[in-house]
Amino acid sequence: MSKVLVINPILYTAEHNRIPQVDSIKDTMIYTMCLGFLEAGHEVTLIAAVDYRPRQEETYPFPILWFQTVAHKLFQPRCFPYMPALRRFLKEHKEYDMIVSSEVFASWSYTAARLCPEKTLLWHELAAHNNMFHQIPSRVWYQVVARLMMRRAKVVPRSEAAASFIRQFMPRVTEAVIDHGVDLTKFPLSNVSDKADQFVVVSQLIARKQIDRTIEGFDGFVKQGNTGYRLYIIGQGEEEGRLKDLVQDLGLEEQVVFCGQMSHAALMPIVARAKALLVSTRKDNNMVSIVESIALGTPVLTTSVPYNAAYIRREELGIVEDGWGAEALAKIVEQNERYVGNCVRYREQLSNVTCAERFFALLQA
Repeated sequence: MSKVLVINPILYTAEHNRIPQVDSIKDTMIYTMCLGFLEAGHEVTLIAAVDYRPRQEETYPFPILWFQTVAHKLFQPRCFPYMPALRRFLKEHKEYDMIVSSEVFASWSYTAARLCPEKTLLWHELAAHNNMFHQIPSRVWYQVVARLMMRRAKVVPRSEAAASFIRQFMPRVTEAVIDHGVDLTKFPLSNVSDKADQFVVVSQLIARKQIDRTIEGFDGFVKQGNTGYRLYIIGQGEEEGRLKDLVQDLGLEEQVVFCGQMSHAALMPIVARAKALLVSTRKDNNMVSIVESIALGTPVLTTSVPYNAAYIRREELGIVEDGWGAEALAKIVEQNERYVGNCVRYREQLSNVTCAERFFALLQA
C-alpha cells in the first residue's frame, strides 16, 4: 500500500471572482480520482483550498485538508489560489510515496516540484496560455519558472493537446495521457440498446457553452420531421431565461425540457437513454460531462474545442464537427448502434481505478 497526496485547490469552476458555494463536493472530478486511488488499495489525502469547502458538513472516506488562501487581490482563489502553508506541510510530511499536483501553471505545483521532484507528477490540462493580464504571467511562468525551476518533476498531460503544449517548456512529459477518471461503479451500463428518442445537454447555462446553438441545431433536426424527439437540458446559469425565450420563439416548448441542476444519480438515467450528449462550447478544456457520457455508453456530438475531442474522433465515440447542425444529429441517430458499441468498449479506459494505477506506472517508469 502506497501513500498518495493529491494537491488540487480548485475543486470546481467559478466563472467569476465570487466562488459559488455548493452543498457537496462528491460529484467533483478530483474527488472521484481520489476514490480511484483508494479503491486501488492506496491511502490518499486531498489538499484543497478552503474557499471551495462545501457549506454542509460531509464525511469522506479519505482525509481532505482545507488550506487557507491569502492575498486574494493578487492570487484570486477562483483561478490562482496561493496557500503559503503548503511549503511547511510538504517539508514536515515526508511519508507520501507519490504527489499528484494539478497544473504546471500553479503555485502549489511549483512548491511540490521544488521540494519533492522525484515523487511529484504534475497532472496538466491546459493547452494554451492563460489569458489573464494579456498572457504575460503565463508566458513568464512557462518560459522561466517551469522551464528552469520545475524541470525535474514529471508532467502527465490530460490530453494530446495539453501534451503538445507543455512539451515546449518541460523536458519530462510522459507519452501516456491520463484523462479525468470516472467511478464506473456509479455509472453502471444499463441496456445500452434501449436508447430513447432524446438528446441531452449537461452544462452550465452560460454564454461560452453556446447552448443556443445546440437548440438551433435541434430545431433544424425537428423540422426535418423528427417531431418525436426531446432535448433535455440539465444545468443552471445566467443564460437560462434567454434560452427559454429562444425555445418559445422556435415553438419547441414540447420538445425541449429544462431540468435545472441535478445530482449525478438523477441525471444518469437521462444521459444513459439519450442518443447523444450534445456539446457546442467555444471554450473548454477536458469536459467531465463527456467522460461520464461515454462511460454510460452514450456517444457525443461535439465541436473540436474540448480536449476530449481528439480521442472521440480517433475511437469513433461520436462525431466531432465544428458548427454541427441537423445533419450531424441525423447521422449520430442513424449510426447510433455503432457509436454506442465503441463507447462501451472504451469505457474501461476511463475508470478512476485504471487511471490511478497508471499514475504509479508513470512515476516508476
